[in-house]
Amino acid sequence: MGHIELSLSGAFVPQARTPAEVEFVPSVDRWTATVTEAAEPCLVINTDAGILALSASCSELFGLGKPIEVIGKPLNTIRLIDFTAGAAELDESDADKIPPLLAIRSERLARGLMRVVPIPGEPPLTIDAISTPLLHNDRVAGSLTFFSPVR
Repeated sequence: MGHIELSLSGAFVPQARTPAEVEFVPSVDRWTATVTEAAEPCLVINTDAGILALSASCSELFGLGKPIEVIGKPLNTIRLIDFTAGAAELDESDADKIPPLLAIRSERLARGLMRVVPIPGEPPLTIDAISTPLLHNDRVAGSLTFFSPVR
């Protein structure tokens, strides 16, 4: 039978280091910068449902125009509709349940379908959304959402 012997010459003590600057940047700021450059449709909002950042593909998906013109506007800029045949505008109580807002309220991951009208007069689009809350000092400061059209 084989025999393995282990000897330790001293306890491992990690070296003291100065935390990198990145460690001091709030996650909302980091994700805002990342989302702005992302190829995927994604969005960052704050706890007041204000749009902090969105990718160009997200802006195109929702028919919002240039991303820079949407920054600071409320999330309800997106034309949400219900899933009925009549495709009525989503009322406020139901709009509060979409994943970007639900992630903030529940402080958990949220996923669901959203139905939108990107451009008035065009057919509605169903979008799968998955959101995660963004924390700052152990408190929710916003949410990050990725979107995928359901075709």
